[in-house]
Amino acid sequence: MLVVGLTGGIASGKSTVSSHLSNHHHIPIIDADLLAREVVQPGTSGYSLVLSHFGPDRILLPDGVNLDRAAIGDIVFHDAEERRWLNGVIHPRVRREMVRRVVRYWLKGEWCVIVDVPLLIEAGLWKWVGEIVVVYVNERLQLSRLLARTSNPPLTQAQASARIASQSPLSTKLTYATSVIDNSGTLTDLTAQIDRVVAKWRVQQGGSTGWWWRICWLLPPVGLAAGGLCLLARLWRGKKGERRRGRGEVERKDDSGERIELKELRGGRRRGTGSSISITDDD
Repeated sequence: MLVVGLTGGIASGKSTVSSHLSNHHHIPIIDADLLAREVVQPGTSGYSLVLSHFGPDRILLPDGVNLDRAAIGDIVFHDAEERRWLNGVIHPRVRREMVRRVVRYWLKGEWCVIVDVPLLIEAGLWKWVGEIVVVYVNERLQLSRLLARTSNPPLTQAQASARIASQSPLSTKLTYATSVIDNSGTLTDLTAQIDRVVAKWRVQQGGSTGWWWRICWLLPPVGLAAGGLCLLARLWRGKKGERRRGRGEVERKDDSGERIELKELRGGRRRGTGSSISITDDD
């Protein structure tokens, strides 16, 4: 079974890509953001730790039970130490549940599964997937889309900028990508790129018959050996700092004719990499 890591940034459109993969291509999605909410639901150990650390007066909704994700977001987006603490609670629990679900989909005979993780690169999870897809937009477009979102109360420009600044720049994630989905254009452009990437995966897995993934599923030792070789290759490429250009990777021009480069942020200011979008809305 092919395990694909899908990542991006806030307001990059990663959820749109994920929805198309699920609804159009019928590929199961393991959403780390949804899992992160589950591991801090009332009654869980994660919930107890978060409530004790931040205090019920700061992070509970008026019902006195459920967590106020917006309030937690305001805290962690502006405090790197608090962000690291929250990550330390949530990430291990999310990883364990992700592994359980990957195994469950493999037992069901799925040919591919998408692991949708905002912090795929930062958390080092890129080492454990067969393909890495980065959904990219330039920072200017990222900010405008975030400000255009409906929220109550609406985000100020300072708040939106703080959320973007709390994450690693999208340009740094491109180094790890095997495929880049450029979401700077129309929905039609976006879905066409996704379809090309999925077609590539199907060829890798044996084409229309799926002969390769079927062999790996019917003969687990073959699948384990293939997976091990894939992970070794991933680690080797990561150490060498190499990146294959994905079929979905494109270059665009904006309305003013300015060229939008996928690596346009190179040399820009560095931002913190310990973001915890885990229990807040991300893309």
